[in-house]
Order: sequence, then C-alpha cells, then structure tokens
Amino acid sequence: MTLAPALPAPTIASLLSHPATLSALPFGIKVSAATAADGGVTLDYRVTCPPSALRLPAPQPPSPADGLWQHTCCEAFVMENSAGYREFNFSPSGQWAAYRFTGYRERDEAFAPTAKPQLIFTPLADGFELRASLPAALLPPDSTLQLGLTAVIEAADGSKSYWALAHYADQPDFHVRQSFALTLKRNTP
Repeated sequence: MTLAPALPAPTIASLLSHPATLSALPFGIKVSAATAADGGVTLDYRVTCPPSALRLPAPQPPSPADGLWQHTCCEAFVMENSAGYREFNFSPSGQWAAYRFTGYRERDEAFAPTAKPQLIFTPLADGFELRASLPAALLPPDSTLQLGLTAVIEAADGSKSYWALAHYADQPDFHVRQSFALTLKRNTP
C-alpha cells in the first residue's frame, strides 16, 4: 500500500496595515494558507474588529465581478514567472475576481479563468472569517508558490485601510513583487 505524501501544515501569517492608511479602530487580520492534495490552495482570512466598525458589501450570487477592491475585500497575488502574476479578489458579498498580469500592472485582457474559487463568508461576534478555496486550475503549475496576501478594509465611516504581509511603497500597492512574501509548497496536479 502506498500512502499519499503528507501535506505541509498550514502557514499562518499576520497582515500589516499600510502606514499611510492606519486606522484608529482595533483591526487585526490573520491568514491561514494551506495546500490541498489536488494542488489547490485554501486561504482562511480572519478579520478581528467590532462588526459595527465595518462596512461590508451586501450579499450577491457567487459570480465574477470587477472593482471588488473598492470595498472590504480579501485578496491574493500569486507569482507566475519572472514577471507575471495572478490576482484574486474575494468579497464578503460572495463575488470574486481572477486576473492575470504579464508584468507590473500589465493586465492580460485575454485571460479567462477556467475554474472559479469557492468562497465561504462567516460573520462573527468580533469580526468575520472568509474562506477562499482556489482550485489548481486557477494557479500556476509550480510546486512552490510565492504569494502576496492582502486585504482592503472599509470602515463604517467609508475610510479604507490597506493590509498586506509587507509594504514596499509610499502608498498602498499590492502589485509590488517584493510583497509576495509567503512561500507555499504544494502538490502539483
């Protein structure tokens, strides 16, 4: 009998607010990143704050949508090659977006995702959790992924704070390659 190789333990990381958008509210964001046996990746975002301090988008049918980052939204960036990368947006509304870039902010307009992420949003007494499961078909075929994990948080007053593993620009910019700071080993399909 052959046993399947053990999956690496989930990696848990804390996101940091960009210094230019610090919030006076007591927010905290942790993300757990785990690989699946089929080569997919699951990201669990845990946002801690008083729920009354948040502005969340209204629930929508699960579907792709642009502009999700303009409101509370969790995101992931995945390095694809020496210049390219993919961006995923996950809204508490249930909507999502998947983009491919050939270089810094150079969007591949012809990219059409061949699969869709699965989202589960759970409101909590002290914030919310959002689980995003990315099937292997949405990810580059590499056995090691470089990820940038990020979030945009819209406060009840409409102000926004921008969160990432690391910040490398004077203003929030999640597309900066140095911020793809999490290495995740996975099974390749």
